[in-house]
Amino acid sequence: MNKGWSDEELARRVALDLPDGAVVNLGIGMPVRVADHVPEDRLVFFHSENGIIGMGPAPQKGFEDPDVVNAAKQRATLIPGASIVHHADSFSLIRGGRLDFSILGALQVAPNGDIANWKVPGQRGGGGVGGAMDLAVGAKKVVVMMRHQDKKGQPKLVGQCTFSLTAVKTVALVYTELGVFECAGDHFLVKDSAPGISQDELRARTGAPLEFV
Repeated sequence: MNKGWSDEELARRVALDLPDGAVVNLGIGMPVRVADHVPEDRLVFFHSENGIIGMGPAPQKGFEDPDVVNAAKQRATLIPGASIVHHADSFSLIRGGRLDFSILGALQVAPNGDIANWKVPGQRGGGGVGGAMDLAVGAKKVVVMMRHQDKKGQPKLVGQCTFSLTAVKTVALVYTELGVFECAGDHFLVKDSAPGISQDELRARTGAPLEFV
């Protein structure tokens, strides 16, 4: 079974599609890596809901600033001209529709754009929704970056979400280690596939109908 893109290659593939000047929120987990791979000829303003506008790549070892962290409490950097704002102002930016992109992780995504990313059925406790519900409806374009299957080998691209929903009909694109998938209503449209990944393998590892460009 082919593995497709590595996590770093996947982050680079996502970053490639971000336009110059975009304001982009990076969700907790895999999406944070995208800040490390923006093409040198582009300026992207990364937003972190704990109050950063202008977050840069991960710091080099030995140059970490303990006062600069992202929403996952990981050490972060600031680009020149970055702003630090109050938590309430950060969420006003999200809820006011000022984000061009929101890049979220997910547990399940359906072809109609439904997303579930905060609670696994049977999980103890209340789950971990954080700001995901705001980010899933507040951005102009919602993108998911995740692994194609869960740890048990079950597909995360599904015909219909069976986990508790975060938002309905909001996701536009999904990036996994196997390819790039557009939510097209009743199926996923395969926009790109990782090297060595065949159509048959994609179909076998996906829980929803696929159409190939």
